[in-house]
Amino acid sequence: MPGTLTSTPLTAADRCDRCSAGARVRAVLASGGELLFCQHHANEHAGRLREMNATIVDDSEATL
Repeated sequence: MPGTLTSTPLTAADRCDRCSAGARVRAVLASGGELLFCQHHANEHAGRLREMNATIVDDSEATL
């Protein structure tokens, strides 16, 4: 479908942009960029990401 935002599931190779731990959360920014976070850093930055209208995709329950 044109215009549909899809993203691949996170894998064991995906790393947190803050600390290099395994990524569990993807934040897609309104500008089109994306950030990957471990659960700790996703929790730490959740407020600011919401302020930025980021789309949060939490894969923390996925098997990596």
